[in-house]
Amino acid sequence: MIIGTMVFIELANAQSPDNLLLKNYRPQSIYNIPQTKIEKARFPVIDMHSHAYATTKEELHQWVANMDQFGIEKTVILTYSTGDEFDSLVETYSVYKDRFELWCGIDYSGYQESDWSKKAIKELERCHKKGAKGVGELGDKGVGLLYSHPTPAQGMHLDDERMKPLLKRCGELGMPVNIHIAEPIWMYSPMDSTNDGLYNAFKWKVNQSQEGFLGHGEMIGTLENAVKANPGTIFIACHFANCSYDLSILEELLNTYPNLYADISARYGETAPIPRRMKEFYSKYQDRLFFGTDMGTEKIMYEVVFRILETDDEHFYQQDYFNYHWPLHGFGLPDEILKKLYHENAQKLMAH
Repeated sequence: MIIGTMVFIELANAQSPDNLLLKNYRPQSIYNIPQTKIEKARFPVIDMHSHAYATTKEELHQWVANMDQFGIEKTVILTYSTGDEFDSLVETYSVYKDRFELWCGIDYSGYQESDWSKKAIKELERCHKKGAKGVGELGDKGVGLLYSHPTPAQGMHLDDERMKPLLKRCGELGMPVNIHIAEPIWMYSPMDSTNDGLYNAFKWKVNQSQEGFLGHGEMIGTLENAVKANPGTIFIACHFANCSYDLSILEELLNTYPNLYADISARYGETAPIPRRMKEFYSKYQDRLFFGTDMGTEKIMYEVVFRILETDDEHFYQQDYFNYHWPLHGFGLPDEILKKLYHENAQKLMAH
């Protein structure tokens, strides 16, 4: 009777596929296979893509403690900011000035006025003197450059003629430009049962009905136009230029334009399902990629990203950071690639 009662309770508590919500689906690996716990990166790390997550001294101290534990030598803060906001962030992070490098945004205020480029260049130069080592993260998901504070530039894209003087000046000042172009392809795909990234895709889907909207391919075109028109400026297409689904797109750009690089930040969930393809890509472009996180400051975050990059672990999940429901796999990158990815490539850029 006891066994029968237990079975009845289990059946009563069972979740039918007919009524289980996708957001509540939390698979756990059944495989008895090696699982690696990463306590520190294999080599010193420069994180080329993070943001001003710490807003108090206590949060900043804890972040640095986490960086120390995992071997993060320096973190680049992409502030999006100019003016007083940028100056305030410089003051906040100056407590650990050797551990953080701040990049500024572009001031789009008055971007529709004829003399805007000159004014924006003046503010760019001021931020540079204040300590900005680069520009970013600029961002365009199809309707214009919207990321920088305080004013979005609706309808103006990276390859706009108004942007060219600024991008040229960035090159002259030795300020690389970090640019977020488009979004992962799942955010454009039909929001139905055929979308294998549906839960994440629905959350971050792009509104393709907006006036003047540019699709994924058109957005990649704006990136290429800007990179081609400004050979003296270094561009970093963050998140693999959102081409994780078809890395041949990014490969063609990297093969064509020596002033283009990419960072790997916040696309671990998108790339960990295809470990063999990724290992091949990292090997081929090991001199053109930068390590980045873009996922906060917690210890578990560092554990997860280093596990994916360094180990051969298979079929594990991390829904706390990736809302996709497919299993993740480690790339098992060799030491010579990890050294470049973690530190050497960024060090060369910073010394440029």
